[in-house]
Amino acid sequence: MAQAVIHKTAIIEDGAIIGEDCKIGAYCVVGPNVKLGRAVELKSHVVIDGYTTIGDETIVWPFASLGSAPQDLKFKGEKSELIIGARCKIREHVTMNPGTEGDKMKTVVGDNCLFMTASHVAHDCIVGNNVILANNATLAGHVEVGDFAIIGGLAAVHQFVRIGPFAMIGGMSGVEYDVIPYGLVKGERAHLAGLNYVGLERRGFTKDQVQLLMKAFRQLFDNNGTLAERINTVANDFGSEQAVMRMIEFIRAKEGRSVLQPKSAANG
Repeated sequence: MAQAVIHKTAIIEDGAIIGEDCKIGAYCVVGPNVKLGRAVELKSHVVIDGYTTIGDETIVWPFASLGSAPQDLKFKGEKSELIIGARCKIREHVTMNPGTEGDKMKTVVGDNCLFMTASHVAHDCIVGNNVILANNATLAGHVEVGDFAIIGGLAAVHQFVRIGPFAMIGGMSGVEYDVIPYGLVKGERAHLAGLNYVGLERRGFTKDQVQLLMKAFRQLFDNNGTLAERINTVANDFGSEQAVMRMIEFIRAKEGRSVLQPKSAANG
């Protein structure tokens, strides 16, 4: 393994842990409590602060700021963490903040994620693997994003909202309620517009699986009875279908929270 290559203008504070094969470009600043895994690359002008850990082979582009104090007036300097996984691509002007003692004390980002220019991950967020945030997409505090979800450009996700796995959030959408797994969301005040068929096909879901999900989706969001009643009906009808039950378990996991629904459906 080769030693890290550090540009002469970079500032690496005492205590920082720099992995083998790292490349740290011009004018980067790495704080004393930062840990960089193997082959992490900071292009230039990157600031990594706080108790931040970055996984192997992640690349960070210029002017990103990772690990600075949360944008939360209740933050009192507690030793909370930002943990970023392996092989992520973090583009220009991206910001990510650590957690707070009011919640998890950590913000966690999974592996193989892409954060496009000026996207933001706020305090206490949990972001899964293979997630994409497009340009200027914003996660407020305490948001959870499942694996393979995509957040479109200029979309904003309200605090405490959960985005299910394989969901697709359209550009410029304001998301106020939880989004079911596989959901397709759009609108200035976002609504559920169907299932993310393209994403499902790309991730290897079969035609039969997609058709079952479509059938369950229609049943779940028709206008007969309350949402709670429809959830039980779908669970009974599709209990052996793992993909369908992922939607049901997602909704049941947080009782009392509203889920985003089609315009024609009431939030029962």
